[in-house]
Amino acid sequence: MSAEDRPAKVANIFDVARLAGVSHQTVSRVLNDVPGVRPATRQRVEQAIKKLRYTPSPAARALVTRRTRMIGLITPASADFGPSSIAIHFSEAAREARYSVISVASVSGDVGSIRGVVESLLRERVEAVVLIAEDVAQLDVVRALEAGVPIIAVAAGQHRGPLTVSIDQYRGAREAVRHLVELGHRSIASLAGPEVSPDAIERVRGWRDELSEARLVATELSHGDWSAESGFRFGSQLAAGSATAVFVANDQMAIGVMAALRGRGLRIPEDISVVGFDDVPEAAYFVPPLTTVRQDFASLGALTMQQVLIALEEPEAAAESIPIPTRLVVRESTAPPAS
Repeated sequence: MSAEDRPAKVANIFDVARLAGVSHQTVSRVLNDVPGVRPATRQRVEQAIKKLRYTPSPAARALVTRRTRMIGLITPASADFGPSSIAIHFSEAAREARYSVISVASVSGDVGSIRGVVESLLRERVEAVVLIAEDVAQLDVVRALEAGVPIIAVAAGQHRGPLTVSIDQYRGAREAVRHLVELGHRSIASLAGPEVSPDAIERVRGWRDELSEARLVATELSHGDWSAESGFRFGSQLAAGSATAVFVANDQMAIGVMAALRGRGLRIPEDISVVGFDDVPEAAYFVPPLTTVRQDFASLGALTMQQVLIALEEPEAAAESIPIPTRLVVRESTAPPAS
């Protein structure tokens, strides 16, 4: 039998994927007109389908269009109050919308590992992925992925867009520092979170801008790792008399700062005022009770799920979400500076 007489090989979905340079899941999404595929990618797939004369079987099309109603959630490996609260409230919002959540911790926190974590969730046939970002570089990685499903990032700052949600860390930080300025403080140090953290970056920006508006100099800045231990180190090393107040980027570090200051014989707030961020449930019972910035994690969870549903069901209606406001809770750890 000559080559001309042999029946031509019927192309399958994997042939299309190889020719277009995408995954077979992406081909499936193009075939079924599922949102979340970039226009250039869709065009390559359509050209490959035309070139190979590929026709999906009705049975295969029915299979790939079945909804799993599952969402992947990528969280930091740490049990810090903020990310943990976001995960809890998002899972509650997903459950109310009749979706299941597969939660995976990004154990290393390494940017390169995010790609592998996303791929592992895609193998579970999730319809969308939510990333609680702990590193600004993670956002660039996930946005470069052609995952075939929407990826919604929980991240503050300059990375806003239809697939990003956040609490207004910048305004919260400014409100905390403004409170100290209005009390009469003119030398306000700051213990920030990790330099790569989107939330930490925004809180530092708020600290700087509020001081600048008050015509004060931002001099004492250090970075911790969100832990009470790093707060204790900062409080132990803060030069005597260098600041009359400290803006601490989370309540956990504030615990350590306050313990170190008391250990040095300093009184809070008589000698130095301390403001935290988060309003953890224990903040009202610190000694003294902590002035802090409250974040509305329940609203953030609901907003995140809302953006997931829009991305899945009404992508043409996707729009940039407004960051959720914070609220300053004034307690006994702040007071006017000693005369």
